[in-house]
Amino acid sequence: MVFAVLFAISFLLFGFILGRFIITDKNKVSYLARAAVIATIYTLVTYLFKPISYGVIQVRVSEALTLLPLIESSAIPGLFVGCLLANILGGMGLWDIYFGSLITLVAACITAKMPGPVWGSLPPIVLNALGVAYYLSIIYDVPYWMTALYIGIGQLISVAGLGIPLYYLIQRTSLKDFFKKE
Repeated sequence: MVFAVLFAISFLLFGFILGRFIITDKNKVSYLARAAVIATIYTLVTYLFKPISYGVIQVRVSEALTLLPLIESSAIPGLFVGCLLANILGGMGLWDIYFGSLITLVAACITAKMPGPVWGSLPPIVLNALGVAYYLSIIYDVPYWMTALYIGIGQLISVAGLGIPLYYLIQRTSLKDFFKKE
């Protein structure tokens, strides 16, 4: 039920924002559906692992999906909206909702331009370690560099440790047929 609600919300958001102003793709519905699926999975995984997805010390398992822009263009808005919804549900406040989601969007755009998963893992790891650590160090009143180290290690586990194997799993299975880099 929760999956269906999140999917519907994501799909409607994409349909309104992207469908009118950005997407020129002939098959908008397919693009929007793929983006909505990615957003929904990101949100659900983040929320299911809520105890380790938020805070100064975090391993956001859903960040394994941040390599999807390498193989799927709709992953860029999908990750952005997924992070936005996850951060709204997380209760960390406006800093996390706006800046955390924006950092994910920028990292996804850069990742899409990278030559492979190892290089592609650098933008989400580095940008989250430096950017998210900035506002979390203010929110929790802890030293910035300590927070950057903790966030960086969590990102390394999620993006490199889980995301790179996920990337290769997708490439070697029929899951690759779902994705269409445009």
